[in-house]
Amino acid sequence: MSNAVIIGQVASSTLVLPFYSCRVPAGFPSPALDHMDQPLSLDELLEVDAPHTYLVQASGDSMVGVGIFDGDVMVVNRKIDAAPGHIVIAALNGEACVKRLTKRGATYVLESENPKYLPRYIMEGDEFEVWGVVTGNIRRHLHG
Repeated sequence: MSNAVIIGQVASSTLVLPFYSCRVPAGFPSPALDHMDQPLSLDELLEVDAPHTYLVQASGDSMVGVGIFDGDVMVVNRKIDAAPGHIVIAALNGEACVKRLTKRGATYVLESENPKYLPRYIMEGDEFEVWGVVTGNIRRHLHG
């Protein structure tokens, strides 16, 4: 089961980084300055819509099928109306989770993207609230 830990709200910044338009093979890279494109804002890349965007850290392996792994930081937008098919951060009976929101008939379902986890149907009497739609995720590659 993948839980979610809220890290905090994202604020807009003026940080702009160089962006190289060439794709780098997963071999020996050799970026050259003549491939440098326009500078790129991380706000633009991650579609930060401050103050409606916040960051959440994933915990667990239930969403690995869509590339969300344990420890990844997810970019979440509260402004987007959640619809079936969206990956959402939700609270179900007081527990935060990240799942794909689907609908079967009239019943909403929270589904994992890992076949070892069963879908969770939202039943009458459940406390359920969507906190936002996941628009991207960031994975750090630490070197020891």
